[in-house]
Amino acid sequence: MIPAKFEYERAESVDQALELLGREDAKLLAGGHSLLPLMKLRLARPALLVDIGRLEELSYVRDAGEQLAIGALTRHYDLVNDPLLQEHCPILSYTAGLIGDPQVRHRGTIGGSVAHGDPASDLPTVLLALDAELGVRGPDGERTVPAADFFRGLFETALGPQDLLTEIRVPKLGTWKGWCYLKFNRRAQDWATVGVAAVLRRDNGTIEEASVALTNMGLTPLRAKAVEEALSGSSADSVADAAQKADEGSSPPSDTNASADFRRELARVLTRRALEEALSR
Repeated sequence: MIPAKFEYERAESVDQALELLGREDAKLLAGGHSLLPLMKLRLARPALLVDIGRLEELSYVRDAGEQLAIGALTRHYDLVNDPLLQEHCPILSYTAGLIGDPQVRHRGTIGGSVAHGDPASDLPTVLLALDAELGVRGPDGERTVPAADFFRGLFETALGPQDLLTEIRVPKLGTWKGWCYLKFNRRAQDWATVGVAAVLRRDNGTIEEASVALTNMGLTPLRAKAVEEALSGSSADSVADAAQKADEGSSPPSDTNASADFRRELARVLTRRALEEALSR
């Protein structure tokens, strides 16, 4: 449980962080809740830790017109309590309150959670359901990556070795009235065995559009496309049948928490419950 030897530098600005990332085998350190356990198990052995945890310029929630802009170092606790998120994108604020325990929420950051690329993490699933955009700075300047293109594999994202995730942009839900995030875990602070994010646009009794994403049902967060297609233009009565398609196209793992078959059944059950709760809002 002792990390391998490493050097440590604290960045005073984004530009300095990018410069330090140019060194061989450098890793960013924000809240540390994802990286440090891997280092203690020696599954990660960076030669240099670049601490960006005190870059206040990357901690904010701002109104950006049709979107909300969130700095990558905004902590989960601040997401839970931010009035802009509570008003315009409550599913993100609510989900942040389900992460870990109070210590984790006070130290962990949205950028760290997203950049880590863990398929069992809650916020990446919600961002995928929201069609969020991620702002990245690197040696070639700034670029925007859609959430659908950001998560590429197990602990693998679109970030290069010298890239820094700086901002997450989520839509104001507006006419997307119904939302829900549900997850099953054995203890409150555990990673999700399975999670479901659902956002619905409806008119009277008709579901005009649905966005549904799954946690821990593959190597990345996944969109439940079959469920979305089944719900589009349908009535609320179709929810139970649509939810039975939740596991289509997924490849859930089998581990000490659950078998793949258990996860498939759980995804169908949680999807139905999440859709029903979203319709009730």
